[in-house]
Amino acid sequence: MLFNNYFSYMNCIFCQIIEKKAKAEILYENEHVISFLDIRPVNLGHALVIPKNHYTNFLTIPVNELDEIIKVTQKITSAIFSSIKPDGFNIITNNGVAAGQSVFHFHFHIIPRFDEDNFAFRPIFKNYENNSMKDFSDKIRIEIKL
Repeated sequence: MLFNNYFSYMNCIFCQIIEKKAKAEILYENEHVISFLDIRPVNLGHALVIPKNHYTNFLTIPVNELDEIIKVTQKITSAIFSSIKPDGFNIITNNGVAAGQSVFHFHFHIIPRFDEDNFAFRPIFKNYENNSMKDFSDKIRIEIKL
């Protein structure tokens, strides 16, 4: 298993689940990825999909491992959709404290959604003013070209 540093690894509940040192209701596992039910679900059937190697967030995981996680996420989502029959689903990842990340081991949440579940993302949408949309686009495009 790869990890950023020993302290992160020793304090990571997901690494402990991977090594079977912490209990989890495992849904699926292969050589690179493991999926299990979230112990604090938004809705029942809420699952997590994580790499077995320890990466702190979306920006630190290698593309080849991300490909495998995406494939497994689709497989688990399909199983949740077929078995639980939600009206929809969210697939999200929180990266950084400001985004709500509480376990610093990259993971996807698969959240089954129901018409009457009373859970909603309620963003307060912003407006670009003057030329700021172009300014933001220019800054981002410069980084894409690097």
